[in-house]
Amino acid sequence: MNDIGIALLGLGDKLAAHVLLSASAIALGIAVALPLAIWASRSPAVARATLGFASLVQTIPALALLALFFPILLSLRAVFGEGLPTLGFLPSLLALSLYALLPILRNAVTAQANLDPGVIEAADGVGMSFWQRLRLVEAPLSAPYIMAGIRTAAVWTIGAATLSTTIGQPSLGDPIFAGLQTQNWVLVLAGCIASAGLALVADALLGMIEKGLATRRRLLAAGGLGAVVLGILAALTVQFGSSDDDRIVIGAKSFSEQYILARLIGQRLEAAGYSVDYRDGLGSAVAHRAVSTGAIDVLVDYTGTIWTNQMERRDNLDRDAMLAEIIEWETRTSGTHVLGRLGFENAYGLAMPRAKAEAGSFESIGDLAARAPRMIIGGDPEFFERPDWFGVRDTYGLRFAERRNFSPTFMYNALQSGEADVIGAYTSDGRIAADDLVFLDDPEGAFPNYDAIVLLSPETGAHERIVTALSPLVGAIDVEAMRAANLSVDREEDQLSFDEAARRLAQRVGL
Repeated sequence: MNDIGIALLGLGDKLAAHVLLSASAIALGIAVALPLAIWASRSPAVARATLGFASLVQTIPALALLALFFPILLSLRAVFGEGLPTLGFLPSLLALSLYALLPILRNAVTAQANLDPGVIEAADGVGMSFWQRLRLVEAPLSAPYIMAGIRTAAVWTIGAATLSTTIGQPSLGDPIFAGLQTQNWVLVLAGCIASAGLALVADALLGMIEKGLATRRRLLAAGGLGAVVLGILAALTVQFGSSDDDRIVIGAKSFSEQYILARLIGQRLEAAGYSVDYRDGLGSAVAHRAVSTGAIDVLVDYTGTIWTNQMERRDNLDRDAMLAEIIEWETRTSGTHVLGRLGFENAYGLAMPRAKAEAGSFESIGDLAARAPRMIIGGDPEFFERPDWFGVRDTYGLRFAERRNFSPTFMYNALQSGEADVIGAYTSDGRIAADDLVFLDDPEGAFPNYDAIVLLSPETGAHERIVTALSPLVGAIDVEAMRAANLSVDREEDQLSFDEAARRLAQRVGL
């Protein structure tokens, strides 16, 4: 419990960001829902259309809704210019506002529809205008019901906001996703407790306002509203009171190696006098687009990922020729600066427990083909949608009985428990040796090479001090050092934090 308390104390900035995002989404949801409710109360067709749309939005998983706003905003940049953000706060705000819309809208429409007709007739009888009737009669009678909808929306929104981590928005999802990756349940619990506690506090304060409106106790309603405003102001103070507009934003995808390397880069930049911030848990396509557009400043990516996913190349070159073409393509298409290779390769490969591979005489990927229809393959959430998987599948004629998606951590657990026979694993992962796994040979060269490289956004790459601070990383990290660093955060025995693992990695490679 003491560890959880310590973890909770370190979540101040994440909590502040979570409060501001949730409050903004709820406020925008209210601003859209209430005018629609007034319109809908006077038009059955509008009521059906608006409630139908809001209900449809609720059928879309929150994670998918958040992700969908990335390509939408990306296409809008052509109209509104490069200044339109495609990651972080804006797409999170828009997606969560849509999620908040239904309960507010439904309660508001229901409240309007169930107003006593006699009261409305009396208001009309004394000569009230439309706006007078709305302000003096309909709004006070509907307010308690609308507040009940806002309470529901607040709880939903605060919970869904944890998923905004995946598109680069800091939130209480950061410790949850990081903890799940490393099986650090203290971090997971800390994030969950903070998120649940925030939802309970918000619900209680909004309940005060609702009760005050229902019982016409203005002081109670004002007290609840004042507490909400004070909470938002406190979050604004934490979030922006010591903000540094010159901070360097470092991106990381959603696995341990990326978290460690992001901290290693951050520590070097801090030593050079820069302030840094992190955007963790990004998908491959989102992360690359983020660095190429300047939404983040630094990213570690992999040559094979850029080659297949971004450049849509299907041929495989040797690593030097591939890197040269990637540098030329990055410079030509976006101006992204390729600093260089870190010195190790983290390739995808198909891995099995050594005992199972030896018992079944599995030596190469080709040996899977005949028996694949009786086997289960596991992969990380994006593996089976990657062009390189399609190439391996088609090259060797692989047709498995079942494909299962796991987070990177649980993917390895699935092999141990027998829930997967083979997985798409990472060659620099320390769990390969720790779990006694073996990679199957790829004699056809279907998987491209995956050298780790440092990318700088076009603007960041022009800063000589930043380039100088990060240049010692080029060629400095061998695969054994990276595997040891990955294992140090992925196993519970003597488990290190990402910051500690990065410092140890720097010492090991002489940085």
